[in-house]
Amino acid sequence: MADRPRILDDLAGVAGGALSALVGIREEIEAVIRARIDETISRLDLVKRDKLDAIAELAANARAGQEDAEARLAQMEARLAKLETSENPKNPLRRNKILG
Repeated sequence: MADRPRILDDLAGVAGGALSALVGIREEIEAVIRARIDETISRLDLVKRDKLDAIAELAANARAGQEDAEARLAQMEARLAKLETSENPKNPLRRNKILG
């Protein structure tokens, strides 16, 4: 009976070693699978999500800048049209129209 607890300790040690080995094997399999998936993604020329989000943000900023520039251009064109049609005789644009 005194040997029985020792056998149980040995079995527990073997089971613990086997469990840690299985955990190591699992981690190795996961690493191999991730490497294969990354390799496949790189071969397919797919874009990762973080890069896609960065490009989308750049496009949104460019779009906002373009809309701002278009609004400023419209304001400037309106001011120019107002200056061209001004009744001010000292206006060089108006003088050219009168003389020309």
